[in-house]
Amino acid sequence: MGSVKPVTVYGNANCAFCGAARMLLTKKGIPFQDVNVAADPVTFAEMSQRSGSRTVPQIFIGEAPIGGFDELYALDKSGELDKMLAD
Repeated sequence: MGSVKPVTVYGNANCAFCGAARMLLTKKGIPFQDVNVAADPVTFAEMSQRSGSRTVPQIFIGEAPIGGFDELYALDKSGELDKMLAD
């Protein structure tokens, strides 16, 4: 895989879906920035503004919000995740 768009996962340590998203990305060998929003209201506000949502995880590929784990999983299963990362 050549250069890959940056991936950001906003989440917290106690969220099972956040953990599942991290695991899927790690298993695929996709590097990502892991941003814990639990103890930082400024970072939480940034996530909410960028995604339009107040739930975690919120996952971004480049600047594009893709949603949470369910959306990430669906993109992976359909083959669209690899395409989005490479565009």
